Amino acid sequence: MTLDETYQLGYIIKTHGLRGHVVAHFDVDDPKAYLKLKTVHLALAGAPTKLVEHQVEKIQPQTGSKVLLKLRSIERIEEAEPLRGAQLHLPLAQLPELAEDQFYFHDVIGFTVVDENLGPLGTVENFYELPQQDMLAMRYQDQEVLIPVVDELVTHANHEKKEIYVKLPDGLLDVYLKPSTRQQDEADES
Repeated sequence: MTLDETYQLGYIIKTHGLRGHVVAHFDVDDPKAYLKLKTVHLALAGAPTKLVEHQVEKIQPQTGSKVLLKLRSIERIEEAEPLRGAQLHLPLAQLPELAEDQFYFHDVIGFTVVDENLGPLGTVENFYELPQQDMLAMRYQDQEVLIPVVDELVTHANHEKKEIYVKLPDGLLDVYLKPSTRQQDEADES
């Protein structure tokens, strides 16, 4: 299995106890939906593109998005310690079904971004998962424009038309198209 055939479920934060348990962060809306996992694929920090399948022995929910995870054949803290920071991946086929107008980021790369007032703007090129919030990156007039992925701005997707619909606030595109005062001053000096 390759990274392209998987999605990231979360990552291992630290070891827990002496018997090979680890604390993991599940980057999902409902970590409890994953309590019956049988296997998980790990991408270790030292080899981030290589996936290693592990059998799951037990998952126990903790606070928030954290879980206590026990992998089969990891029996001691010394065996668990190298897993710190490893990414947890699952096959794309295991992604939960979404409502018709919802989307996964990887599904809408290449979709046309359509604003409710301005019409078609550009194409979705990427998504950035930043600590503050996720950002949709589109190409508009040869500039990368970042749009916060929040319900008020990114409303829904139409998979048949390959379009994603947005309600951009006034001035958002201008921020990317008009040079800043400092950039304009530097251009005037040259």
